[in-house]
Amino acid sequence: MQEAAARSLRRGLERLRPLVKNKTLRYGVPMMLLIIGGSFGLREFTQIRYDAQKLHSKMDPALEERIRKNKITLESEYEKLKSSDFDDWKNVRGPRPWEDSKSLQEQQQQVLHSKPS
Repeated sequence: MQEAAARSLRRGLERLRPLVKNKTLRYGVPMMLLIIGGSFGLREFTQIRYDAQKLHSKMDPALEERIRKNKITLESEYEKLKSSDFDDWKNVRGPRPWEDSKSLQEQQQQVLHSKPS
């Protein structure tokens, strides 16, 4: 009984041997599965992205109302800038990465206060 089962198993394996050596089945089928499976996987990930964007774009109604009330126009900002004075300014150098910013600021403050304007 066991011999007959072993023989039928060997015959079955001999029939599968040409399929194992076939390059299309060996390399092509896994490649196609990867491409098709990747397509479905990417679809799921992009759907998560769009769902997150929908949730993020929803605002609190109170916040929306405040935004509607505070209409800032280009003309109003221009009027603010027009009234400011840009002729009286001083060029102040920022600290270099190797310099201590506090000591440089103190030094600049002393220079500004010591010079008569």
